[in-house]
This record gives sequence, structure tokens and C-alpha cells, in this order.
Amino acid sequence: MQNNQDRKVIREIVSYIKSQESDLRSRVPFLAQQNTLGLTILLLSVLGFVATGVLYFYAVIPAWLCIVVAALFASIAHEIEHDLIHQLYFKSNAAMYNFMMFMVWVIRPNTISPWYRKNIHLNHHKTSGTSQDIEERLVGNGIKSHALRFLVICDGLLGLIIRNKQFSREIKGYQFFSLFNAGLPLTTVYYMLIYVFLLFHGVNFIAESATIAINYPVWLLNLMQWVNFIMVVWVVPSFLRAACLNFVTSSMHYYGAAFNLIKQTQVLNHWAYLPFQAFCCNFGNTHTIHHFVPNQPFYIRQLISKKVNQLLKDKGIRFNDLASISSANRYQTSQAEG
Repeated sequence: MQNNQDRKVIREIVSYIKSQESDLRSRVPFLAQQNTLGLTILLLSVLGFVATGVLYFYAVIPAWLCIVVAALFASIAHEIEHDLIHQLYFKSNAAMYNFMMFMVWVIRPNTISPWYRKNIHLNHHKTSGTSQDIEERLVGNGIKSHALRFLVICDGLLGLIIRNKQFSREIKGYQFFSLFNAGLPLTTVYYMLIYVFLLFHGVNFIAESATIAINYPVWLLNLMQWVNFIMVVWVVPSFLRAACLNFVTSSMHYYGAAFNLIKQTQVLNHWAYLPFQAFCCNFGNTHTIHHFVPNQPFYIRQLISKKVNQLLKDKGIRFNDLASISSANRYQTSQAEG
């Protein structure tokens, strides 16, 4: 709930964020070309993602470097998808808008359809911190068990299956197959590749440990060469990006009540999170700004975050409240706050 003082603070924060954006736009006129910027950033991300895979295919770069660089490009595309969900690019051009939505999904196959995610993300802004915020609950927010949280962060499908009954009880309008089908076809293919890869190499490991020889058919060996390649250039980069983002976002959002904007998120920029932040575009350091002003491109948030975060701290927004992670993301009132 918001009292009068909270409302005053929220208005001041929103006003300051908008003034910083306005000042930035006045100093950099090209920022007015928002559609062009969004499309250019996306195309460069897709080009970088594909080029990285080509370099790996021709043995120019090793697998680990391909995975890391591709994950970085995919993380930028994820931010573009987030902006598209808020209709910040080509709002009146359906063809271009849907083209961009499709492209951000192609290089991030372990997310559900962006058209479906649009609904649950907008719901997130309405229900953040409550049991109805399915978007954050799907990635681990509010989970008490650290083992279960780790599993959900890494394997969203298995996490969904395990928590299906809980979601059915607690979330209004939740339907398992509606959510599952939102992953067709890309997310389904992503998980099939992972499980085939793990099964094949798991059997191999056990067989070699037990000195058992397995004569695989040639077609299967040829198929697995392509599976191994796709894992490096498409699947594992997506896994790395998503795991880092899921860890950061599920850590920085509070859970357990209908909190006002002041208590929905914390700013998470602790040094220990830097490796994870690298693969989700500095998400923990800037996402709180988005909760106050949602209709703002991600690159604007990055550019104004230093000054805005200082104001957020002055106004009582929490920073690096790591204790909340061990208490299932509850907002613990300190003695000083009464």
C-alpha cells in the first residue's frame, strides 16, 4: 500500500527520471530516431550472434569464446524484446514490429513466444511482489528452497512441471498447456536438444566408465555432430544468458505482498553479481528505473542510471539487500524503519 509520503517520493523519482531522459535527449538529438536505433541494435545483435557461430564453424574461435560472445549478443536482443513488449519501436508498423519480435525470439530460443510473454510481462508491472506475478515466479522469485531455485533458474521447463500444481492453486487463470504451448516451436526444440545431448553423452560417460563398447549407427553419430555444434552456437549461449538473467531478476524483485513501487525492487549492483550482470545488460543496476518509468528504451536507462541511482538511494530504495535472497525475497523491515 502507498501512503501520502510514499506517493510524494514516487512522484519525485518519476519526475527526476523523466527530466534526466529529457536532458539527455536534448543533448543527443539522434536519440529521437528511436525506431532506427532499436532496429539497428537488433540487427547488429543478430549479425554478431550469427557471425560468432560462423567463426566457430570454421574453427577460427574456440567453443568457449563462441558461447560467451553469442550470449552477450543475445542479452542485447533480450533488452530489445523488453522494449518491444512496451511498444517502444514501430508501434504503428505491424509488419516491422512483428519482424523484430520474431528475430529476438530466434536468437533466444529458451524464452516463450514474445507475443505471449508480452501479456505476462505487463501483468508483472501490475502484480509485482504478489503471488499473481507469474513472470517472476517462473524464474525463481519467492522460492524458499535454494535447490529448487537453482533448478528453476537453470531449467524453466522442469521447474514449471514441478510447480504446476502450486501454480494451479495460487495463480488466477493459470493453465499449464497455455504456457507450455507458448514455447512452440523454438523453446520446445531448445529443450529437446538439451535432453538429447545430455542423454547421449551421459550414456557414453557411463559406458566408458564401465568399459562397455557401444556401436552406434552412423546416422546417429552424424546427427550428434550437428547437435554438438548447435549446442555451442545456439543452445548454450541462450542457457548462459537466461541463467544469469534469471538469477539477477529473481534476486532483485521482492516477493510476498502488494508492495508499492518503493518496495517492489532493490538495486542490485554488488561486485559479486558483476559476472552475471555482464550477460543481462547490467539488469540489476538499471531495472528499478524501469519500474518507475516503463516506457523508456533500455539504452536510455543505462545512460542515466548513475545519477538516477544516487537519487534512488537518497529516497530510500534499497541497494544490495542480499539478505532478502536467503529469506525468499521478503522485504524485511529493519528496526530503523520501524
